[in-house]
Amino acid sequence: MTLKRMLLGQPIESVREQHERMPKAMGLAIFSSDALSSVAYATEEILLALVLAGTVMLGYSMPISISIAALIAIVATSYYQIIHAYPSGGGAYVVTRENLGVNAGLVAGASLMIDYVLTVAVSITAGVAALTSAFPAIHEHRVLIGIAGIVILMFINLRGVREAGYIFSVPTYVFLASLFMLIGYGIYRYFFQDHPPMPEYVQPPSDYLPLFIILRAFASGCAALTGIEAMSNGVQAFRKPEARNASVTLVWLAVLLGSLFIGITFLADHYGIIPSESETVLSQLARAVFSTGPFYYLVQFATTLILFLAANTSFAGFPRLASVMAADRFLPRQLASRGDKLVFSNGIIILGFFAALLIVIFGGATHALIPLYAVGVFLSFTLAQAGMVRHWFRERGRGWRRGAAINGFGAATTLLVLSVIAAVKFTHGAWLVVITIPVLVYLTRRVNSHYRSIAEQLSLEGVAAPGEFSHHAVIIPVSGVHRAVLAAVKYAKAISDDVTAVYVCFDPAETEKIEAKWEDYGMEVPLVVLASPYRSVISPLMRYIDYVRGKNKDGVVTVVLPEFVPTKWWHHLLHNQTALIIKGMLLFRKDVVSTSVPMRLTE
Repeated sequence: MTLKRMLLGQPIESVREQHERMPKAMGLAIFSSDALSSVAYATEEILLALVLAGTVMLGYSMPISISIAALIAIVATSYYQIIHAYPSGGGAYVVTRENLGVNAGLVAGASLMIDYVLTVAVSITAGVAALTSAFPAIHEHRVLIGIAGIVILMFINLRGVREAGYIFSVPTYVFLASLFMLIGYGIYRYFFQDHPPMPEYVQPPSDYLPLFIILRAFASGCAALTGIEAMSNGVQAFRKPEARNASVTLVWLAVLLGSLFIGITFLADHYGIIPSESETVLSQLARAVFSTGPFYYLVQFATTLILFLAANTSFAGFPRLASVMAADRFLPRQLASRGDKLVFSNGIIILGFFAALLIVIFGGATHALIPLYAVGVFLSFTLAQAGMVRHWFRERGRGWRRGAAINGFGAATTLLVLSVIAAVKFTHGAWLVVITIPVLVYLTRRVNSHYRSIAEQLSLEGVAAPGEFSHHAVIIPVSGVHRAVLAAVKYAKAISDDVTAVYVCFDPAETEKIEAKWEDYGMEVPLVVLASPYRSVISPLMRYIDYVRGKNKDGVVTVVLPEFVPTKWWHHLLHNQTALIIKGMLLFRKDVVSTSVPMRLTE
């Protein structure tokens, strides 16, 4: 507990929950870092896909980026409506569940959870790539650096929303400032100083249709849209009025994201940047604009930070989504509870674990993770907007036709994009997500079935008033005769008149000594000696408990376990844990209760 307080700080009272909510400026840093950071690699992913057909295809980067920017506007408009229609949060999962049914809601929830895990892995690995571009000597340690980054983010988020907001706000705004400086100065130099010649892209022959390459580049660039949905999941994290503040922040995000994305692609196109395995496109662009001066390193440092911190969008969104699904009994109920710092601690830890596992599996390579990235998020986009269309037709409130038209157009657009992404990236890893989503849906269904079964079995409906047990037998397993045993015997005699001590015999000579001591200190409680030719304590004891239980079908058996408690944690390593094993075994026996009588040692 002392170590926990040192790492995470003092706990926060529940009544202070309102004070832990964030203003719009902090919300932008918390919930938008993922989407904003994608401009550091989205353009590069487009160029990487295009350059496979040679530099002849790089001229398509601007039209592709403009189409993605239009898609950003469509999706942001749709989620603006979702925030106001469902201000309680939950985003795509809640919208889909309430309008398209439970199964569709679980598909949306599973898709988002996968996307959040991938967001952490991609953001961290992209941040490491930016760092190793500036310092190539550490490239071989990228997996270890990535895991360290995840652990640091976990601890920051476990300290609470406000503390995380203060820590993440500065790097986010430094990143925004550095990129706008890069774009602004790059455009100025291009038109008024350098006048570099436009790259000469040879157009493909008229009989050559580069459609597949263009579609693949478009699918790769759609990574820029991941993170837009996070605002709708975390509406309740904003100060009142929550929906208005969240929606205004979403508009800020869409404008900033579209501007940065178009600006970087424009400069990369006009400066003739070609993707390299050893240096990111953004690093090459910053080097071309600023040379290798302090502003270059500012861009690289800010990019590295924002890419690391972009994962924080998932640390803000995943636990909240998991809490909503856990409250609906589709995930373990531990995910619905807030920790000492008023954050969903269990969700944060689980997210960090799976993201670190992905980095290890894929060797810290961003390009290996990107193909898995956009399938889940565009599936949730499509389901959420289709759900909103159903919502408008069902509610028919003010402006419902306009709302239905916007969401219907958005659903059709994102469905088309989803089909393109799934088709062109299926063999590059998207198949893994396509398989994982139904597996997660099946698991959530099993969890829900378990909780419903428990509720039915615990229900008092139709149950008569309980009667009393006809008999109460108490059994005390003993390993010898000492003070802890005597305390257990004293307790057992206080709760029942039928008390028996049980000793498992390994050595007849030792058993004789035990029986002699028991005559003096056993307080008239009979001692039963069980033979154990195979030197097992558990098996003979369990058989004896079953025998006593069988003699009184309508009775109950209490097993009283004498235990001594060492003062230091490492002392436990010096003793066997027989009592713990016995308690575990007794959990599965009907009408058998275990209880411990502890004796606390002083040294």
